[in-house]
Amino acid sequence: MPLEATMMIIDNSEYMRNGDYVPSRFDAQADAVNTIFQTKIDSNPENTVGVMTMAYKGPEVLVTHSKELGQVIKGLHTASEKMGGYNDIPTAINIAQLALKHRENKNLRQRIIVFVGSPLQGIAADEREMVKLAKKLKKNNVAVDVVVFGDGIEEGESNVLKAFTENVSSADNSYAVSSLTVERVSRLMDYRHLLSVPPGPHLLSDMIISSPILAEDRGIPPGVMGTPGPSDASGTADFEFGVDPSLDPELAMALRMSMEEEQARQAAEEQARQVAANASTPVTARADDAASDGDDDDAMLQQAIAMSEGHDVDMEAGGEDEDEEAAIARAIEMSMKRDQQDQKKP
Repeated sequence: MPLEATMMIIDNSEYMRNGDYVPSRFDAQADAVNTIFQTKIDSNPENTVGVMTMAYKGPEVLVTHSKELGQVIKGLHTASEKMGGYNDIPTAINIAQLALKHRENKNLRQRIIVFVGSPLQGIAADEREMVKLAKKLKKNNVAVDVVVFGDGIEEGESNVLKAFTENVSSADNSYAVSSLTVERVSRLMDYRHLLSVPPGPHLLSDMIISSPILAEDRGIPPGVMGTPGPSDASGTADFEFGVDPSLDPELAMALRMSMEEEQARQAAEEQARQVAANASTPVTARADDAASDGDDDDAMLQQAIAMSEGHDVDMEAGGEDEDEEAAIARAIEMSMKRDQQDQKKP
């Protein structure tokens, strides 16, 4: 289980009053924060989680390095009373990085989870500045997960966040989760997951806990998560074999092993058929040789018959009787053998 100090940056802008998530975007976000906190603490008792806001009058740290859920709930309640303005993502990330730097246990890895439910403003919309910030975080070994929800993010702004996560990721440690896509970018491999989170009765926390962000905390290798497909109206994803590995990893693994065994069995059968086909080839060749020998015998027989037909002419012409009699005897012998072979055939 990962040993981490996590700082969650929540969105408390005016857009959080939107009711496209039940009962509102902020409440859906608060539920997701509680879920992430509980998952992190349950995965390792040494883990710590902090919470801060990034809108209203400016970024504000509400909870630092806590293991108590009550403190997180209190911080969320404070944030709900301070909603307004626009997000200042770069400043909030810098403050979160500073808070993580002063963690008591230096063995804890550093992670920042940013919730974005409103349009990007100022420096946050500048791809060059965001890439510069990402490289700084990567140099300081800070992993960043970006959770984008709601309909406030345009395509161009989504590309800015994608570029940010691509540059901050080090050794496959950062993700970007949005209402349209889940991006997991690594220097070694490029995993792409599609996780649609449309507004509706489903919970944002359910979508996050089913994504690779919390897979390691739940003891599930991210690779086993598969590639989620587009969600249906209920918010469930089209997982491999129709089973969500995050909910039932043992069943998903058993199904995967069963599929691999079936593929191995089919490959063995195909190999056995090829071996049998190769073994039948010499038999066919021998049959062809036998047919060729039969043709030679037929040619010799025809030749002998021709010689026998010329017997009377040669007799009249005064030819050698002994040679003609020998040819006739051979012709009769070969004819008898031919008849015996024909009788033996079915």
